[in-house]
Amino acid sequence: MRIGYARVSTSDQNLDLQLQALTAAGCERIFSDQGLSGASRARPGLIQSFDQLGAGDTLVVWRLDRLGRSLSHLIDVVAELGRRNIGLYSINEAIDTASAGGILIFHIMGALAEFERTLISERTRAGMSAAKARGSLIGRPVKLPAAAMDDALHAIRVDGRTVTAAAAEFGVSRATLYRAMRRRTPDTGTAVRV
Repeated sequence: MRIGYARVSTSDQNLDLQLQALTAAGCERIFSDQGLSGASRARPGLIQSFDQLGAGDTLVVWRLDRLGRSLSHLIDVVAELGRRNIGLYSINEAIDTASAGGILIFHIMGALAEFERTLISERTRAGMSAAKARGSLIGRPVKLPAAAMDDALHAIRVDGRTVTAAAAEFGVSRATLYRAMRRRTPDTGTAVRV
């Protein structure tokens, strides 16, 4: 029996392409995870698919990176499948671990995929460093500029406003205001009204 597994990393991504490919590959049952990283080993859909697989069955994935993000994780998964006499078939890479050649190709493709992810990560870090060197701001924009933070602190400490009232006045959440206050002033143990 062929059992399919599909995964997307974010909840706003669509599984349709993978589900169609798995159905076309002859999968009788398909399990999926949506909004879960491939780095996570505790994925309900993957666990369910493993529970359904028996000796002689094949786990089918659209691409190897849907199964796992690191080479070591992919190797662990294939080793576990091999111990249970279960095959792995990847549609895009045309890898079938039912043969020795398929296992070799699996290891080569897995190593190349991990190498590509590492290169992307290195390029991202290099780009961020270059942007910082040019003076560009990296990260999320500040929700409460310094001048507005001064006004908010004055409203709380001098005028006696609550944090809730000050946050509403400046159009930010209480959590944002608390974070800004922690960054701005050391913890003096002074209580502020919520």
